[in-house]
Amino acid sequence: MKYPYLLFDADDTLFDFPKASSRAFSIMCRTHGIPDTRESYRLYHEINQVLWAAFDRGEVTKEFVTLERYVRFLKVLDLNRDPAQCNRDYLAALGQTVFPLPHAEEVCRELARRGHKLYIVTNAVASVQRSRLKACPFGDVFTDAFISEEAGAAKPNAAYYDYVRRRVPGITAENTLVIGDSLSTDIRGANNAGLPCCWFNPDGKTAPENLHIDYAISDLQQLLEIV
Repeated sequence: MKYPYLLFDADDTLFDFPKASSRAFSIMCRTHGIPDTRESYRLYHEINQVLWAAFDRGEVTKEFVTLERYVRFLKVLDLNRDPAQCNRDYLAALGQTVFPLPHAEEVCRELARRGHKLYIVTNAVASVQRSRLKACPFGDVFTDAFISEEAGAAKPNAAYYDYVRRRVPGITAENTLVIGDSLSTDIRGANNAGLPCCWFNPDGKTAPENLHIDYAISDLQQLLEIV
């Protein structure tokens, strides 16, 4: 096989994160008496995106992001709620919510059947992602999950992949493929680490010229022909 080691991003590559986030947000809203409307979620989502983009640039910590998003959200709505508790309840609900993307399970199971070693590489909150992987119907096919919170570094930092290499000594630039949807974290991270990458691009986006992309797929089933 060409790539025995496969490093998969989780959210928006294997799992439908917007759907899971929307469900968890609704549960949090009902718990705290917050209007559960499209406008409320749009506002939360915009605030959340801005803060995570700052995290990806290394400007803020993950702990800051997860709390500050609710501080800002509640301030805009002029609601007197505990942002820390809102965040805890959202994360708890998110940890129990997993929606696999089309063909994710069948492709991962087929790759494992062929003898590939599958790993998760993610910047997600560790407690949430561990919980979601336990709830995932095909979580058993993954050998391990490497989460930035536990690694002490995050994608796209090369130090994150140094951590992965220490945990999986067999990984080389010739036998490993990084698969992910995010140009700023997954693809740039693979470039920074000197690893081949496969861009999962179901929406037909255009990639910037300053990134090297070895493969691009619009359907996870196409991965079976690459590896």
